Amino acid sequence: MERRSKIILGFLIAVLVGIIVTEIVRPRPINWRPSYTSISKIPFGCFVLFNELPSLFPNSEIQSVEESIYDVLIKNDSSITSNYILINDNIYLDEQETNQILEYVAKGNQVFIATTELRGKLADTLNIEILQEYTIKEDTVNVDFTHTDLNKNIYEFERGVNTAFFTSLDTLNTEILGHIHFKDNTFLNNEKNVKQVKPNFIKTSFGKGSFIINTLPIAFTNYYLLSDKSSYSANSFSYLHNNLLYWDDYKKSGRKVISSPMRFVLNQPALKWSYYLVLCGLLLFVIFKAKREQRIIPVIKPLENSSVEFARTVGSLYHQSKDYTNLNSKKINYFLTYIRNRYYINTTVLNERLVTQLAAKAGKNIEETKSLIDFMLSLKNKPIHTEQDTLNLAQKINTFKQSYGR
Repeated sequence: MERRSKIILGFLIAVLVGIIVTEIVRPRPINWRPSYTSISKIPFGCFVLFNELPSLFPNSEIQSVEESIYDVLIKNDSSITSNYILINDNIYLDEQETNQILEYVAKGNQVFIATTELRGKLADTLNIEILQEYTIKEDTVNVDFTHTDLNKNIYEFERGVNTAFFTSLDTLNTEILGHIHFKDNTFLNNEKNVKQVKPNFIKTSFGKGSFIINTLPIAFTNYYLLSDKSSYSANSFSYLHNNLLYWDDYKKSGRKVISSPMRFVLNQPALKWSYYLVLCGLLLFVIFKAKREQRIIPVIKPLENSSVEFARTVGSLYHQSKDYTNLNSKKINYFLTYIRNRYYINTTVLNERLVTQLAAKAGKNIEETKSLIDFMLSLKNKPIHTEQDTLNLAQKINTFKQSYGR
């Protein structure tokens, strides 16, 4: 690589490293979105409140709920009086949840709701209506309590506030616990900046229990609990009994919802663990199968014994040429080579000693062996051989080999 290319490459790498370092060290922007979950540490989360509940309710058991109200209350022990806390910017209960929570309160339990929007059958049953004012400019609101021990203080909330208040109440069963003070800046009002005072904190009875509803959920978030306004939430909770307390972490704006096609599987514990086990099994399979394995040994066909074909070919050539003398000479030489390799006998001289040794080692009688050697000697001394000589030689050699000593 030439010098100019190295300089350009080094410059690009330096720029890339600089961008990465800048992204790592630069402060993250503050997340101002409402969450209201117990694990959220952003300004509008409820991490501080949830961790302070044991000090607010020292004699109560705190249970965090991450399933629907219906599933929780259907398993609730009715013999134990308890509280249910719902805090979110909007709350909607379906018909089953509404029926279950109404039955729960009618048995003498309490439900604390902090929301700017309460819709559905529950609001209709309690005969309440919440109006939320939408303004272009974020404005400051003041809230207070009606109780004589709590009405000395006015709390000011300036950020993240959605002005919401009750416009319809069941006056026979409802007690107003607090008001909200705000400037009416809506376009429908001819007089601008008119101070309005509306109820925003109520307690409405239902059966043996009650609903405690507040329209300022932002007051219960980390941002305000870490300020001088933290006493507002503590005073709001003073209307609850010091009993078992359910903290709802299901109906939250910041709740993590699985949006993948596997949502149903991941929401069912049995299916979720089965899915995880399958993934782990596949991962282990890939890891172990990824190791190098011995290559498959190809099947190699053994070499065919072409000796017979060779002999037939050579024999055919000699037969066509009628050169029996040469053919017999080669057969004799091959046989003598066979004797040397098989029985380790010196075949230089074909004499009586050779006959005796060969007969002994081959397991043949001396007469048969001597007949074969004499026939071979006669062929050696015979200048011209006939076809019959060749046949006789082949027969004698084959007969000799077909023996125990072969």
